[in-house]
Amino acid sequence: MSFAFLQSHGRKALVVMIERQFRAMSSALAIPKSSTAPVKTSEQQNFFKDIQLWNGFLTASVRQYSKKTAAPERAYNSDDESDSDDERETPRQQKRKERGNSEFWRRKMRTLHGVLDVNKDGVISYDDFMLLTEKFASLGHLDAKAKNEFRDIMRITWEQQWGEITPYNLVTVEQYLTEMHHVVNDKDLKKKVHRFLPYLYKAVDKDRSGSISLTEFKLFFRCLGLTEENAAVSFAVIDKNGDGQITLDEFVKLGKDFFVSEKESHVSRMFWGPLVDH
Repeated sequence: MSFAFLQSHGRKALVVMIERQFRAMSSALAIPKSSTAPVKTSEQQNFFKDIQLWNGFLTASVRQYSKKTAAPERAYNSDDESDSDDERETPRQQKRKERGNSEFWRRKMRTLHGVLDVNKDGVISYDDFMLLTEKFASLGHLDAKAKNEFRDIMRITWEQQWGEITPYNLVTVEQYLTEMHHVVNDKDLKKKVHRFLPYLYKAVDKDRSGSISLTEFKLFFRCLGLTEENAAVSFAVIDKNGDGQITLDEFVKLGKDFFVSEKESHVSRMFWGPLVDH
């Protein structure tokens, strides 16, 4: 009976019902208080104590059961790097959680578009990707195998992100902004956006020490068509611990953060040089 009542009326109602039943039982068994009422025997006193103790125990147990078995609401966690899929969120809430909606992020993408536009004709093409690859390969720090892998990665990156390789497949600034907005909000694509960075790093790690110095970082910027002064400023910002070295892991993480972070104070903002004004 209690189980059926629990299903139909809920746990709180069951607790109230039990408490009322025990109060009624205690009242029925109680001896009236009057001048002629007989004094309770020790057996009666012990009986009433047992009733009160059982009442308290059962009430507490049912309440504890109610707390333990109450169905929790689904918890949703969100942070700067979250890929959670919240079907319960309103379109406005989902829009706020999307990456790439700030003007700061758009400035970063315009900056990178300008860097990848190696021949400076206002659009990004497959030729630009290959020119950039050759600039880093020509430093002479990659062996033949690494060079071929680098070219393959750049080709695959272009095909997966921009489609066929033709002289007419040209990416304008606005197209780049739209596509990158899609990339940073797609769990799978976001994982691939920075996969060419280790090859850039290896190409400028002249002494193959596993870390790059300011001198080697200047090689990186030179291949991007940026000045050594730009490199010095960016390196000072990126080198947070001030040890004068950037490891491969730090380099790749900074490059990835440039794509996904929307915090203007984040050091990755300087990864591809000074940001364009607008």
